[in-house]
Parts: sequence; C-alpha cells; structure tokens
Amino acid sequence: MRWMALCVLFAVALLGCERSTEADSGSKRGPAEVKPASGSSKEPIRSLPQVDTSALDGFSEGIWIDMVNELLSPCGEPVSVARCIAESRKCKRCVPAARYVARLVDDGYSRDEIRDVYRVRYSDDTKIDNLTSHDSPLRGSPMGPVTLYEFSDFQCPHCKIAAPMLKKIVEESNGKVKLIFKQYPLPMHPKAREASKATIAAHKQGKFWEMHDLLFEKQDELQAANLDDYARQIGLDMKRFKADMKSKATDEKIAADRAEGEGAGVDSTPSIYVNDRRFVFPPDQLGAYLREELDQ
Repeated sequence: MRWMALCVLFAVALLGCERSTEADSGSKRGPAEVKPASGSSKEPIRSLPQVDTSALDGFSEGIWIDMVNELLSPCGEPVSVARCIAESRKCKRCVPAARYVARLVDDGYSRDEIRDVYRVRYSDDTKIDNLTSHDSPLRGSPMGPVTLYEFSDFQCPHCKIAAPMLKKIVEESNGKVKLIFKQYPLPMHPKAREASKATIAAHKQGKFWEMHDLLFEKQDELQAANLDDYARQIGLDMKRFKADMKSKATDEKIAADRAEGEGAGVDSTPSIYVNDRRFVFPPDQLGAYLREELDQ
C-alpha cells in the first residue's frame, strides 16, 4: 500500500545511498506532536469550495475533514487550515496546504503520517536555515521562485536515477524552478570524491552540467584514468582541468558542501530540499509537491 513508503520517513527521505554511521554528525529533528488548532473544538468545517475532494471516497473525505480542522495554518496563526480558508484570512498558503492534505489522504497516508509530513513542510522548527547557493552550480533560471537543493554522490545509483528526473522538472518549469547542486561524496563510495573534484574543475570552465550528466551516464566507469577522457570529451582545457582537480580550493568546496549538508541533517543521497524544507517523499511525488509550492 502507498502508506508503506513512510515507514522509514525520518530515517531515509528518499530511497538512496545512506551516509555511514561514523560520518553521521548532522543535526536530527525527530517528529514532534502537532498541536490542534485553537478552533478545533468548534463545529468542523466540512466543505471548502477552493479544494477539490471529488477523488476521495466518503471514508477518505472524513479523514481530510478531520485533518484540515486539526492542523494549524501554515502561516503560524492559531487557527486551523480549514478556518483560515473559510474566514478568508490573509495567509495565501492555506488553500495549497488543504490541497496538499487532500493529496496525501488520496495517496493513502495515515493521520499520523500526515501530521508528520505536514510538520516537516510547514512548522517553524523544521525550516533549514543554512542552505546557500554561493559558488554552487545552478540549473534553471536564477530568478525562479522555487529552489531545489540536491546533495548528491556520483557513485550512488539512486542519484543517477534522480538526475534526469530533476533535469526534466527544471526544464519543464518554464523558469519557475531552479536546482542548486551540492557535493556529498560518501566514504563508502571510493570513486565518488574524485568524480566530485572532476565536476568542480569542469564548473570552473563553465561546463559543470556537461560533466555532471556524463559522469552519471558513465557511472560504472569512474576510474581516475577515465576522468581525463571525459574532460577532453566535453572540451575542457586539460592543463587547467588537472590543476583544478588537485587544487586546495576544490577540496575546500567539497568540505563546505558536506558541512552544509550535515548541518541540514543529510543522511542519504540524494537528499533534496525544496525552499529550505526537506523533501521526504519518493521522487515521483516531487512534481505535485512543486505545483503546490508554486500555487502559494
């Protein structure tokens, strides 16, 4: 069943390559109780014209009614999502939040699971404050209102699967979504660090994404000797490429990205963050999630 995907929700956000225990020094945010809205004792609001619940059967619609009358406004007001909408409050995020809950119910998530993921998306204590775009490769429009941060490892098979999906999402967003790439080579992958260094060196010549795409395509052939061939293939200045591969600045960039990831609680690759929030669903739900972000 669909709800089974959340059994390890806070252990591994996406199916991915897990960080080793000895490297696990990032901050941890465990589930916290979601307090009901102050108006939850009033007669529940059962219908919101702004939210299409036609896909829900009677039982599922009952769960949705309960949840939107319990969960607090995503803008921090002490009123429920339902009351926020019904009273036409200023918070523009209430309608997308109610639609989000309807989607979760339709996908078969339980009440407790909905409480958990709602908190990750909207609670003040789950917002990530240390993510930056400085000196990191960007795919898409710099002015895009939605920002994706991806912490990735070039030897991780799950990162290889995610890469074309993320590329397609950015390309089909019409400039509304941008992707910031962060290096996160795992110690368990012996070829990942040199691959990261190759992409950083390529980035210095304006060809990060060409190298990024090629390394995932050639993931089974990441031997150090092949990296020079890939650099020639995408037209890099080889003298500069080799110097940048060995430079202290390249090692410092990897260290900075890893430190940023550990501070954000990265525990596997790929780890994806949407507008400073951890994305805790399977990749096939990212499109719907982003549409909700753009709707607010």
